[in-house]
Amino acid sequence: MSNCPSSSSGSEEEDEGMDSYRKGGYHAVRVGDSFAAGRYIAQQKLGWGQFSTVWLAYDTQSSKYVALKIQKSAPQFAQAALHEIEILCAIADGDPSNEKSVVRLVDHFKHVGPNGQHLCMVLEFLGDSLLRLIKYNRYKGLQLDKVREICKCILTALDYLHEKLGIIHTDLKPENILLCNTINPSKDPIRSGMTPILERPEGNPNGGVSMSSIEKKLKQRARRAIARISERRASMGGVGVVPKPARCLDGIDLRCKVVDFGNACWADRPIAEEIQTRQYRAPEVILQSGYSFAADMWSFACTAFELATGEMMFAPKNGQGFSEDEDHLALMMELLGKMPRKVATGGARSKDYFDRYGDLKRIRRLKYGSLDRLLVDKYKFSDADAREFAGFLRPIFDFEPEKRPTAKQCLQHPWLNTVNQAHGELKSESSDEKVNVGMNNLQIKLRK
Repeated sequence: MSNCPSSSSGSEEEDEGMDSYRKGGYHAVRVGDSFAAGRYIAQQKLGWGQFSTVWLAYDTQSSKYVALKIQKSAPQFAQAALHEIEILCAIADGDPSNEKSVVRLVDHFKHVGPNGQHLCMVLEFLGDSLLRLIKYNRYKGLQLDKVREICKCILTALDYLHEKLGIIHTDLKPENILLCNTINPSKDPIRSGMTPILERPEGNPNGGVSMSSIEKKLKQRARRAIARISERRASMGGVGVVPKPARCLDGIDLRCKVVDFGNACWADRPIAEEIQTRQYRAPEVILQSGYSFAADMWSFACTAFELATGEMMFAPKNGQGFSEDEDHLALMMELLGKMPRKVATGGARSKDYFDRYGDLKRIRRLKYGSLDRLLVDKYKFSDADAREFAGFLRPIFDFEPEKRPTAKQCLQHPWLNTVNQAHGELKSESSDEKVNVGMNNLQIKLRK
């Protein structure tokens, strides 16, 4: 569902394919190409998405590197770009000091090429995605003090979007949250001392794909395939495979920003019934019972769990006689307790999954557990860490959206205001003082 990231990580899978470079499609870019009357010079490709490609560009006016997002030229893509620009302009206008942990739009313009007129967005250059950070850490889960640091940034962004602007992101997930800097300094154009390219290099004048670049892509695909096989073997405990330990993340700047507003909407103007990437989708979206800011909060909690454990909280699959949606609902209830009947039966699609008593139609035997026990038994958290982290997450996973805490309330939660020590957690002196008014609804009883 996501559009192309404005990040150094770019797309992590196959390339976009040359057949999309046609009328209505992508604009072919070469290193050294200039845009907006020569202001922006293309340096290297960062990534691509369903709607656009993203390039690292040099802004000759500000002498800074930026991310240049070039939309496909067909009318439906241009319309999507206009919507995203409207959202990004509102975000930038309301945050002149650029401190709300949301990506900043620098400029936007139209560019005419052989395939049509392309809307272009210039965004601040950011680092790797949280998904890349999770992979870099070998899916081991980050230390809780680092999870806290990241969560504070995400919640700051959500509080700004929800409370001040009335915007629902609708696709919050690790790949749509970017670190402010790259994990590897050599990949950062500033820290690596990269000299900007100001004119098109000699050779390959027609922009054709050279054999060396094709060979490079084939080698990259082979390396990714080998890495995926190794990861799968390690996760399955393959014979002779020794799991690698988590990396040391000290020294990595964990400040981050929420990006990709191609699917965002104003709360009073929802644009689609089905929102959110599958694993981060809220129950009210699956059941089509209406959604608002609380849907973003559900996705946030899924993301926080993934940061702390290295694994997705919910990874539903189709099964014999039941759908992916029904498996998703079953996974939720096994971990969070039985869904209240009024929630289970209150959506436009409830009858597809639930009977009139609020029980799933096709998955009858659920194995109920609890979030804190899962953290201890599977992810080897200490009892205290599991209890406190689960205490932070559980209210956000309330099946009733109106009972979930807001981003502002979550920022006041004691778990976010503790200091991680070598032997357990010590609460800061002021944490209890920060949590008084409005925090009673942050505590719910674990459903049996």
